[in-house]
Amino acid sequence: MAVDIYEPEAAGLARDKTDALIARVQHEIDSGLLPSCQIALMKDGVIGVAKTFGDADPESRYTIFSATKAIVAMAFWTLLDEGLFRIEDPVSDHIPEFALNGKRDITIEQVMLHTSGFPRAPLGRNRWTDREDRLTAFGEWRLNWEPGTRYEYHPTTAHWVLAELIERGAGKSYLEYIRSAIIDPLHLHRFQLGTPSADQGDINELVAVGEVMTVDEIEAVFGVRELPVSEVTTELLLEFNRSEVREVGVPGAGGVSNAVDLASFYQALLAGSREILSEEAMADFTENVRCSLPDFLGTPASRSLGLVIAGDDGKSGMRGMGKTVSAAAFGHNGAGGQIAFGDPATGISFVYLTNGIDEHMVRQARRTTAIASRAGACA
Repeated sequence: MAVDIYEPEAAGLARDKTDALIARVQHEIDSGLLPSCQIALMKDGVIGVAKTFGDADPESRYTIFSATKAIVAMAFWTLLDEGLFRIEDPVSDHIPEFALNGKRDITIEQVMLHTSGFPRAPLGRNRWTDREDRLTAFGEWRLNWEPGTRYEYHPTTAHWVLAELIERGAGKSYLEYIRSAIIDPLHLHRFQLGTPSADQGDINELVAVGEVMTVDEIEAVFGVRELPVSEVTTELLLEFNRSEVREVGVPGAGGVSNAVDLASFYQALLAGSREILSEEAMADFTENVRCSLPDFLGTPASRSLGLVIAGDDGKSGMRGMGKTVSAAAFGHNGAGGQIAFGDPATGISFVYLTNGIDEHMVRQARRTTAIASRAGACA
């Protein structure tokens, strides 16, 4: 049975800094805003902090949304490392059904960098479970803009394509391959993608909290009165409370985990995990910035093939890793305020998970910056 751990010195962490982190995390629970959250802070393979706050048990798990993407991307990296794919390959070379409606020349690299031009392509929940129906949908998708010319986050579409590539390269379902290639070798006993209904009893129910921003608040913060259209809505996120949705294993959003397992995954990346990826491939995955196109706020994306890199431009906070990590830190956060990163300069990996979906996006972003900044300073 999982238990809370608070032994910062055993992991080479500064207790006064971890105390400050704990206090900041506890603040959101004490305010009555968030129902629960869970954190894990590790350094050089040792757990210094593993703590659950609010209405949840230490052994409980959370829906991690897009923090799932890093694990799925690493699984695909193993196939790249084996030479089964090249990142410059057109997706249609491997998935002919994808080629229609001007998508023939979209490359695997563009899909992984969110520059492929179909961020808002529809793939409704009724099509998730039928592979042939998904392939039909790939062909129906139309472009929102010319591939390679813009960066716009693809919340789920790109990773459905990646999942299909995994299936064609590995010769088995993407769920089976991700488990055999990543989850089992790294001993991520509490992480699941595609969670059977019988295993869902320990997943904390997602709850919408807070208030939606007014158009005046949006304009005051972003300088516009309307934000870009996205499939990521509170209604969609709450769909992940449904047993049948959790069972699917949505490759860009459907993982469930506790904080320790996800922090352990980033420890494996920091350590090199040569049993899974070659040294060259791991360096490319965790260090090589392949996309610096700006997002809608003008912040350079700073993306590798699957991860976000903190960067040395002073914008690591805008990338979800706070303001105290090194330029080499890497990670991938998730909707609803999930935080996950590792920092090669300090050996720290940190994960924060919550089941409180804050509808006030600026408050959520400020919370992320405050918590991640305190975590990054704990070495």
